[in-house]
Amino acid sequence: MKVENVLCSKTRLKILKVLLNSKPPNVTQIAKQAGVNYAKALEHLKFLENEGILTHTMFGKRIRFYKFNELSPKAKAVRNLMEAFTTS
Repeated sequence: MKVENVLCSKTRLKILKVLLNSKPPNVTQIAKQAGVNYAKALEHLKFLENEGILTHTMFGKRIRFYKFNELSPKAKAVRNLMEAFTTS
């Protein structure tokens, strides 16, 4: 997939910013901080995970915590881009 397809969504960018600035949050925390509903946040999180940018861990059967996929070159590039824009 092309980079513009990954980063073209304002909601996705807000979610990435939330993940950049906090310890691994769960979907509810991400949705609240990004200002979107749970279903929309989960949709974008799954998209980013399918692209290899994010990964999640489960706590129990229902709670997912998301973070950048440290093994992915795409994730490292997106993280570096986000950091460059949030520090300037």
